[in-house]
Amino acid sequence: MKLSYLYQQILKFGIACDPRRNKAQIKSYPDTAILYGKLDTEVKKALVGIDIEVGELLLADKIRKEESLDLVISHHPEGRAWAGFYKVMQLQVEMLTKIGIAKKVAQELVAERMAEVERRVMPNNHLRAVDAARLLDIPFLCVHTPADNQAAYFIQDLLSRKKPKRVEDIMDILNEIPEYKEAIKEEAGPRLVLGSPKRPAGKIFVEMTGGTEGSKEVFAKFYKLGVRTLVSMHLSEEHFKKVKDANLNVVIAGHISSDTLGLNLLLDKIEKQAREKLEITECSGFRRFSRQP
Repeated sequence: MKLSYLYQQILKFGIACDPRRNKAQIKSYPDTAILYGKLDTEVKKALVGIDIEVGELLLADKIRKEESLDLVISHHPEGRAWAGFYKVMQLQVEMLTKIGIAKKVAQELVAERMAEVERRVMPNNHLRAVDAARLLDIPFLCVHTPADNQAAYFIQDLLSRKKPKRVEDIMDILNEIPEYKEAIKEEAGPRLVLGSPKRPAGKIFVEMTGGTEGSKEVFAKFYKLGVRTLVSMHLSEEHFKKVKDANLNVVIAGHISSDTLGLNLLLDKIEKQAREKLEITECSGFRRFSRQP
């Protein structure tokens, strides 16, 4: 398939699973981009990793010389996609309003957090990997929120259907997912970091998309709205302290494994739509699990 087609399918399926109601207004994602390469590049074989930096690009160059390689795909953003990724956090407003937080309050909380993340990103040298791809002449693509949307939608839908009564039931459900099963082998599987297995699961909020973690001030509001369990990819220490004060159960599904889940779901949909499989070489924490028949 052409690189341009691959990119358009990424956007299409990302939008389909986006938590925002008005999907017609979504045209692109600031954290997802063709960072280097020609749109008409024919893509049959790709190196896929959660993080692609200079080392992985040198690895790609070696693979290309010994075999063949058409594209490198990173989950986490690089280049301009990294510099502007905080902008995608705007979708968190609708995630918060859906569970009952007033829109004005949600907008204020998200805006404050976006500004914080923007300040954190500003000093970074975000062009290192992109420059390496250019010098090596290797097409380079990053896919962030469209993949995270897949994971968030999948987990929320699964938990809604399974209706776990206790926190331990959530753990059992997650542990049966191939990506998390694999992560368990590497000591990186789902973990209960707050609460106890026998506590009621209550209303569950799945936080797996929206760029990065949201506002630290939202957790007390969650409890008042009936949320009792947070299922997340990761949680900073500052967020941990706030959520602990709110007396919520917290299940950390796993960062790299959740990213892997989202990428796999997205790749499955793209391959099904295109009616052709990409030959994937795994690296940087990514493991390919296909749900295609």
